[in-house]
Amino acid sequence: MGYALTPATRETVLRAQKNEITEYFIYKKLAKSTKNQHNREVLEKIAQEELAHSRIWQTYTEKKVRPSKLKIWHYFLIAKIFGLTFGVKLMEKGEEMAQVKYDLLSADIPEAKRIEAEENEHEKALLNMINEDKLNYVGSMVLGLNDALVELTGALAGLTFALQQANLVAIAGLVTGVAASFSMAASEYLSTKSEESEQSPLKAAFYTGVAYISTVTLLILPYLVLGNIYFSLGLTLLIAVLIIFFFNFYISVAKDLDFKKRFLEMAGLSLGVAALSFGVGLALRAIWGIEA
Repeated sequence: MGYALTPATRETVLRAQKNEITEYFIYKKLAKSTKNQHNREVLEKIAQEELAHSRIWQTYTEKKVRPSKLKIWHYFLIAKIFGLTFGVKLMEKGEEMAQVKYDLLSADIPEAKRIEAEENEHEKALLNMINEDKLNYVGSMVLGLNDALVELTGALAGLTFALQQANLVAIAGLVTGVAASFSMAASEYLSTKSEESEQSPLKAAFYTGVAYISTVTLLILPYLVLGNIYFSLGLTLLIAVLIIFFFNFYISVAKDLDFKKRFLEMAGLSLGVAALSFGVGLALRAIWGIEA
């Protein structure tokens, strides 16, 4: 049975059909590569919905379309590297930005509104059912990352003016950072254990410690490879902002949180403490009359 679609409507429906069949193959590929039985079942359900939507669009276009192989591999690799939840939610957010105008299509295609409802409600509900271990410990990662950024950017800024030598700043920062990472991990272990939550105290401590020491390493790196301490400090602050940006982008996508608010809050706190410590270091040099 043929449907009288305008050229513009037909082009929109073809685009929607291609998106749906592509996402079907992405979800199928992820389901096959996922060991967790629960997650595999969730991904299979979403895949079947995407396939059903593609077939609905095909009844109107009366044309088979091929999936985008580049897009399949693109999101598959993102999901495998950065996590299943982040990968699929990033894909869905990309589709929202180029969303089909269902209201316009519904005049010619009755099923358009139902597809929109399933895309916006059912599939999102299914995505939130995905159980990914590391996302259960986001709080621990935030704790380690935030403490490392606030404490170490401040410490490095103060040490830069106080010591005036890149190697001394690096050594002092590294000793401070390593000691603090063990302290934070131990504190998180005791805190999680005392709460008697479902989280494993050991895993909570591990994620806190790893987040802390990874951040410390990145922040100290400029002092190890560059000679100019002020250029090193500037690069360290830039790295801190980039860490905050990428981490908050990751969390905002995976946990459906407000990116802008969290980024500005975290960046403002870290850079504010660094500025204060910078001033303290300068004041201490002046008080004790230390010369470069």
